[in-house]
Amino acid sequence: MATAIAPSSPQALLTADEFARRYEGDYVELIDGLVQELPVLHQKHGEICFRMSFAFGLYLESNPLGRVTTNDSFVQTEFEPDRVRGADVCYFSFERLPKGPIPDGILSVSPDLIVEVRSPLERWNSVFAKVAEYLSADVRVVVVLDMPTTSASVYRNDEFQQIFDNGDDLVLPDVLPGFKVPVRKLFE
Repeated sequence: MATAIAPSSPQALLTADEFARRYEGDYVELIDGLVQELPVLHQKHGEICFRMSFAFGLYLESNPLGRVTTNDSFVQTEFEPDRVRGADVCYFSFERLPKGPIPDGILSVSPDLIVEVRSPLERWNSVFAKVAEYLSADVRVVVVLDMPTTSASVYRNDEFQQIFDNGDDLVLPDVLPGFKVPVRKLFE
């Protein structure tokens, strides 16, 4: 469970830019202007993030459509008060984030796709809150990889949830045409 870090004064809400400058590299998120520490995650979480990133990387080698970021990359989901989440894996098409160096600080564009890995201790209500924030922030697709059930749930605005079990191939044709990875491989 995330814990809040007390601001220097009750009214000292941070903007996303201030947050990025002060807390870059820390394991925190900005929730309504207040910094919240995140729990340190187990190695399995990192391995699943790596496997998903690796699958995206292999796909993008043959289909240079965009780029992938990992390691709780900052994504601004709300403004005034600002809210910044640390996404596990992000995919940005070159349409949203053109080729070239990635700018420092908070990006002015949202990823096309975010992947979050749900650990056994994470409650679904907090996962659904993140999914809703990401979709409201113009993220086209959110994938939740669920460790307890070894499944993938895919969310889009105004569509039903899609569930891919560990015997299925995860496909994302609207953002990564032709991409396919066996769900079970993400959890091995």
